[in-house]
Amino acid sequence: MSRLDSETKRKLREMGISALVDAIDIQDDALTMGMVFEERIKLAVDDAHAAFTHAKVEGLIRRAGLRYPNADLRRVDLLEQRGLDRGVIAQLGTCQFISRQQNVVFQGFTGSGKSYLGSALAKQACQHRYRAHYIRMPDLEETWAAAKDKPAGMEKWLRKYSTFTLLVIDE
Repeated sequence: MSRLDSETKRKLREMGISALVDAIDIQDDALTMGMVFEERIKLAVDDAHAAFTHAKVEGLIRRAGLRYPNADLRRVDLLEQRGLDRGVIAQLGTCQFISRQQNVVFQGFTGSGKSYLGSALAKQACQHRYRAHYIRMPDLEETWAAAKDKPAGMEKWLRKYSTFTLLVIDE
């Protein structure tokens, strides 16, 4: 049973804090009965923040346009013949190369997993709350050619692609 009346819930939702209302609603009375007010609020805020963070990360991943949206650096096949170093993959997973403004280039034969690695890295960046975007080079060239033909198109094109913290360009 929620401790908030419907008018208080309406006001909180109007303020854009519906996740907090939901978190308070799902609190189990049996578990929170002996807790002081501050502890109950802390639990509710923690739950609401977790829901907010999850939704934000999922939105970043969805808008990144990943070729492999389920790609995960933890599931990369590190077979010896592929020449992938577990330490390098782990270091890339920290996304420190982004804050250092460094580039990462994956080279390999067709079918070696470059696109998957790029998607996994972009997804990891989204989980670190960086704005990432995945695009194939032919598509990037096509948008550039179309932008050149429009007034102020090149400026808009540059502005669009400069907003991404991580830009994955696939062959």
